[in-house]
Amino acid sequence: MSKLAEKYIRRCFDLARLGRGKVAPNPMVGAVIVHDEKIIGEGYHKKYGEAHAEVNAVNSIRAEDRDKLSQSTIYISLEPCCIHGNTPPCTELIIKNRIPRVVFSCLDQTAGVKGKSVEILRAAGCEVEVGILEKEGMELSKERSVFTTQNRPYIILKYAQSIDGFMGRKSQSVWLSNALSKRLTHKWRSEIDAIIVGRNTAQLDNPQLSNRYYFGDSPLRIVLDKNLQLAPDLHLFDKKQKTWVFNSQKNEMIEENLVYHQHAFDESLIPHILKKMYEHKYGILMVEGGKQLLESFIRLNLWDEARVLKTPKLLAEGLLAPLLPGAPVLEKRLVDDRLLIYQNKG
Repeated sequence: MSKLAEKYIRRCFDLARLGRGKVAPNPMVGAVIVHDEKIIGEGYHKKYGEAHAEVNAVNSIRAEDRDKLSQSTIYISLEPCCIHGNTPPCTELIIKNRIPRVVFSCLDQTAGVKGKSVEILRAAGCEVEVGILEKEGMELSKERSVFTTQNRPYIILKYAQSIDGFMGRKSQSVWLSNALSKRLTHKWRSEIDAIIVGRNTAQLDNPQLSNRYYFGDSPLRIVLDKNLQLAPDLHLFDKKQKTWVFNSQKNEMIEENLVYHQHAFDESLIPHILKKMYEHKYGILMVEGGKQLLESFIRLNLWDEARVLKTPKLLAEGLLAPLLPGAPVLEKRLVDDRLLIYQNKG
């Protein structure tokens, strides 16, 4: 593996991340086109349903450099697509523009793509190199991999807990994390497709579940309200962003931004919600609470990542925070809070 190839693939990663929060359930992808060790074009996938990174990279090339394509290398953070979706296959683009060399980080796990693009490109005479910074590439595309292999969104558990292991008190709203953690939470909301809470959290905290302290679009709000007991004047029903209410009473669209979904409140409820999200192409879900809902996802082993904000506050009693298997894979300090990241390896 050459240091030069690593350099260009890292640039692809940086470009790809610019699409975070806008492309799911598609993967974040970046591409650079290099001629004689000089980047002549680059691009990234900007929005779901729009042009892919490879297309934007080719289109960015200046007119006077177009003839250099046939002597260039295209570096991509992920295997180029070879199937027709909202846009034509990127393999066709590469072949049409006679780009002779293709280098990418890792295979796309999508059925019909995984390794198939390599075969197509090599059959067309392209030199193909795979596996540059493969681990980092797989991490970058992990949400897409879950969506396409498990037919469900990538699931992030998120909660705060006191230093003595409690996440709140019964029938009482308790705020634990600091202002920086709150701001970071709103950044996370701008990067996901949907956020879910249970009835108790909705009633006690009256959350808006928006990313008003950050920029970008707010996620789909999902709330569980079995017997439709939540007060209609809660923020969740303000119709300012799309909201799904899962309940056992009715199916009804009040307005486009407020939809009621009826389903039995049993072990099939969460898988049903995930299936409906998959059908509507929502690729990333954050579970923000409360305790019962979080533990339901853990019990069903339906989670991929957990972000736990451990705070210095002492509660002494209350609702114990969920127990996660294993140790955190990453820890960061946020002033006096600590962010612990867990990954589900089960």
